[in-house]
Amino acid sequence: MDLHLHARRARGLMVAVVALATVSACSKEKKESAGDVTPGATATTPAASTVAVTDIDVGKAAANSRVTDKTDNFKPADTVYTSVHTTGSASAATVMARWTFEDGQVVQESSQSIAPNGDAYTEFHISKPTGLPKGKYKVEVFLDSKSAGTKDFEVK
Repeated sequence: MDLHLHARRARGLMVAVVALATVSACSKEKKESAGDVTPGATATTPAASTVAVTDIDVGKAAANSRVTDKTDNFKPADTVYTSVHTTGSASAATVMARWTFEDGQVVQESSQSIAPNGDAYTEFHISKPTGLPKGKYKVEVFLDSKSAGTKDFEVK
């Protein structure tokens, strides 16, 4: 066999293998980007939550998880309430309130699991038997670990 003929066949075979691999990779990439599912595979797309925080209130009293005496000025002996108004629905969501003092120190953090179907209210509160120290505070509300808003208030 001629050495040149053998080398040409080897190069031709190599070009064919590279071309086949390229076509195969492009075809697979196209299927994946088009959202095709491999037969027998199960889709794992999580259900999207449609819950959103629409309002955060702060005040001195609450009933039915709603603030009834809205204010941002408190005395040390007061209990500070916050009400988180959500809309939408989800089989499970978590609302968290993080209360911080003016220096950034976390005073309290608590969370509640909710499964709303429409408008819902979630209530949180803080107080201290010896009274809250005077100063500026902030309550930050999180919905499923994402910040949903803040409210500032002051203890005088």
